[in-house]
Amino acid sequence: MDSLTREEESSREEPGKIKDTAEESESKRLLSSQSPSSSSSDDENEVAYESREKIVIVDVETPESIGNVDYVPPFSWKKLWLFTGPGFLMSIAFLDPGNLEGDLQAGAIAGYSLLWLLMWATVMGLLIQLLSARLGVATGRHLAELCREEYPTWARFVLWFMAELALIGADIQEVIGSAIAIQILSNGFLPLWAGVLITASDCFFFLFLENYGVRKLEAVFAVLIATMALAFAGMFGDTKPSGKELLIGILVPRLGSKTIRQAVGVVGCVIMPHNVFLHSALVQSRKIDPKKRGQVQEALNYYSIESSVALLVSFMINLFVTTVFAKGFYGTKQADSIGLVNAGQYLEEKYGGGLFPILYIWGIGLLAAGQSSTITGTYAGQFIMGGFLNLRLKKWSRALITRSFAIVPTIIVAIVFNTSEASLDILNEWLNVLQSIQIPFALIPLLTLVSKEQVMGVFRIGPILERMAWTVAALVMIINGYLLFDFFVSEVKGVFFGLTICIWTAAYIAFIVYLILHGDALPSTWFDRELFKRHSIGC
Repeated sequence: MDSLTREEESSREEPGKIKDTAEESESKRLLSSQSPSSSSSDDENEVAYESREKIVIVDVETPESIGNVDYVPPFSWKKLWLFTGPGFLMSIAFLDPGNLEGDLQAGAIAGYSLLWLLMWATVMGLLIQLLSARLGVATGRHLAELCREEYPTWARFVLWFMAELALIGADIQEVIGSAIAIQILSNGFLPLWAGVLITASDCFFFLFLENYGVRKLEAVFAVLIATMALAFAGMFGDTKPSGKELLIGILVPRLGSKTIRQAVGVVGCVIMPHNVFLHSALVQSRKIDPKKRGQVQEALNYYSIESSVALLVSFMINLFVTTVFAKGFYGTKQADSIGLVNAGQYLEEKYGGGLFPILYIWGIGLLAAGQSSTITGTYAGQFIMGGFLNLRLKKWSRALITRSFAIVPTIIVAIVFNTSEASLDILNEWLNVLQSIQIPFALIPLLTLVSKEQVMGVFRIGPILERMAWTVAALVMIINGYLLFDFFVSEVKGVFFGLTICIWTAAYIAFIVYLILHGDALPSTWFDRELFKRHSIGC
């Protein structure tokens, strides 16, 4: 099948203009199929991508497709290539410095025993991200925009505030990770705060890239992911972890009492609240008419393949990091003290220099992870702010505001914690808690919306997938709840602080219950079953 793509030169192309070639007439047919109401709505409301920014994917008409909105063309490798991009940008959240720190600590403390959990956590993350993509493609709107319409004003502002907090927490970790990498690669010449300022400049690099179109931006992220893969694969090759232990770790579930905290960390790192918002917006970079069911189904098919491949790559990278540190530090006295700040130094002491020291290989991989994740964080911030608040700002204004939210506190953190590795580790624990707290406020609205026929139409998820999604969401929230409980039990001291946490926890749980009950978020079969039980008991 022939497939064509191009960046639109204008969102106001004249539909009545006569084209001579078959290619131009096909483009005209596709563009004119967009409804006028949707076009005028773009002028009034914040949208993920302007019409002129979207990539147009044009099919040559066949007898089967004429007048048939349900027609799904056969699979095409060329089409798959055109849809490739959003899933890889989404996968970067699975590879940010916070995840890498979780990987290295899991390897150092638990050895190979948590590799099975890493694999299944990635599968759970894939399910959530596919639902996010489904929402964006089927509705033509992203999660933050739909939340703005679904919830009352007070709840919408709470959700926006929580999403911004999660984004700031993730961004601080990502920027600090980049700054640590810059410090490693400069051989300690540049202090942490200087690395933060250098990383902050990625905002302008991001704006520069956007001027050249979506595909150019996606290509840069592909290079960064390839850099991470090569760097960490190189470390894997140098250290030569045990293949037998690796396979046993993946295939045989094991969980000891001493590795519970690391297990919770592995699962907790998988669902990033801002990433759920991000993916539902990224899939709109391709021009798809939500009113044409065949186009929507085709896009969902290709995005499912692309996202699965992207997360397979991310799983392999996380696997490399975990096994390198399992091989080098499991069962050693350094295992309990290793973290993102001192990991490079420990690697150098363990494996020495060589032609290209492993310290610098680690630094290059960490820099690619930090830079890519900070840029996607800026991207996510634009969608979250624009969607919840319906702001019609220029992209440079939104990016600057989003960047400032994270960079200002990060610079303060870098200056205050620059001389203490232990303090940075404590800070990282608090930031993990901050992000864990926000997870229900991304997952519950997502599952509520994809379960609603009035929102999704025929693309509403079925009862089996709905139960699976709620089970995964519940599991993730319970695991993160354990992390929060464990953290507060060990850190909260004093009556006043304890009372404050109790009041805050009550309000937090009440809001979660509100979100679940809002719009019959839980599967109706669950309510029917519970009502039947209560009625039976009453009789």
